[in-house]
Amino acid sequence: MSSNSYRPQTWYEGIARCQQQNESYVLVTVVTAAGSTPREQGSKMVVTASASIDTIGGGHLEFDAIKRARNYLAAGKPCTELHSYPLSSSLGQCCGGAVKVLFDVCNVHQQHIAVFGAGHVAKALIPILAQLPVRISWIDSRDAQFPDNLPANVTQVVEDEPESEVTSLPDKSWLIVLTHDHQLDYRIAEKALAYPSLPFVGLIGSQTKAKRFITKLTNRGFDKAALSRLHTPIGNTDIPGKLPIEVAVSISAQIIARLHQKNHSDLAPLPHHECEEKEHSHDVE
Repeated sequence: MSSNSYRPQTWYEGIARCQQQNESYVLVTVVTAAGSTPREQGSKMVVTASASIDTIGGGHLEFDAIKRARNYLAAGKPCTELHSYPLSSSLGQCCGGAVKVLFDVCNVHQQHIAVFGAGHVAKALIPILAQLPVRISWIDSRDAQFPDNLPANVTQVVEDEPESEVTSLPDKSWLIVLTHDHQLDYRIAEKALAYPSLPFVGLIGSQTKAKRFITKLTNRGFDKAALSRLHTPIGNTDIPGKLPIEVAVSISAQIIARLHQKNHSDLAPLPHHECEEKEHSHDVE
């Protein structure tokens, strides 16, 4: 269930929506139009991974433009490319004209973060993370736990079995596991570690909880490479305290550090379990 139900209709509304939600998009613009063409010069549309907003004329031209735009999004790099389209039988259109289309790829560095749990720590954490260039899925089984108003880049997900959401997360998502139930924490962590495409699984808890989980996961067959993606207890150890806001700031500091590292190089899994070095614990919901 998403709290963000508004659906933009025009390309400029689409850009505003993507900017608010920190969602990657491609602005597709007809920069030249010669002869008979579906739309005039200056026509625009916005393409995201899951939607297209407005139109540059429909038909095979638009179909190919959407496909090309999503290939640019999948590459994950900002770029501006110009592509020529003769509107001939080779494109499945018989207008007889020609257009040049500019593809401007924007907002491609937005990290997706899935926060599991809507307790006190999560309520303190979400307003901090939402100020960063990230997209957040906030997941819990308890609808009443969510605040009435959420930041634009936060999507509320109510799911009776939160661990089932792991399988639908985009590749390279980061997980922050803060639920009220240790067994649920374990199920989420176990499912996430089964997917090498999820590089960061941050888990709240004590030293004892962390060691117990790692022992159990090891016995279930998870190797060192998989366990190196588990960061528990989550948070920056330089920030002490167990109050929800203190824990939230600690977690935010760790996420901010990773975002800056991500912007300079690909993140490699740590070669050890973080719980072996942490001297404090965060074990409040």
